[in-house]
Amino acid sequence: MESQERPAFPEQIETERLILRAPREGDGVEVNAAIRETYADLHEWMEWASYLPDVAETESRRQQARARFLAGEEFSIQAHLKTTGALAVCAALHPRDWTVPKFEIGYWCRAAYQGSGYVTETVGTLTRLAFELFSANRIEIRCDARNLRSRRVAERAGYTLEASLKNDVVAPDGVLRTTLIYVRFPTTSRDSGL
Repeated sequence: MESQERPAFPEQIETERLILRAPREGDGVEVNAAIRETYADLHEWMEWASYLPDVAETESRRQQARARFLAGEEFSIQAHLKTTGALAVCAALHPRDWTVPKFEIGYWCRAAYQGSGYVTETVGTLTRLAFELFSANRIEIRCDARNLRSRRVAERAGYTLEASLKNDVVAPDGVLRTTLIYVRFPTTSRDSGL
C-alpha cells in the first residue's frame, strides 16, 4: 500500500467517554505532568522512561510525534476525558509492515485514571481504525509477561495470546524479559463487535 493511497488517520476521534486526538503544540506541559505522576509505573515497563524528562524535552518529543503523525509514519494519540479535558492515556498505532498491513499498539495510562477502562476504550478504537482505515491483517500488542495490567488490557480488547518470547530483551529493571505477543485479526475484530 503506497503512502499516497493510504487514507488519512483522523486528527480527532470521540468515543463514549474520551476524545482521542493527535499531538499538538503545547502538549508537553500536560504530558510531562502525566509522566511525572506515573513515573514509578512507566519506569518499570517502558524503555523510554529511564529518567524524568523536563517539559522542553517532552514538548520536543510531542512535536516529533506530531510530525510522524502527519507523515503517516506513526499515529500517536492522546486520550482526554470528555468531562474535564484531562489527559488520561497516551497511545500509538505503529505501522510495522505496510505490505501486510501489520501494526502494533502501545499505550500507557496516567496514574490517576488507571483501573477505569480508558486504556481498553482507547485500544479498541485504535484497533477498529486499523482494520477499517488500513485494512490491517494483523495487529499486535507486546508486553512484559510480568505486566499484568497490560496483559488484561489486551485480553479485554479481544486480543489472543499468540507467543511468549523467553529472554527476548533486557527489561528496564535489568531482568531478561519474556515478551508476550497478543494478536487480533480481521475476523476477530468483526466477531467481537469492535
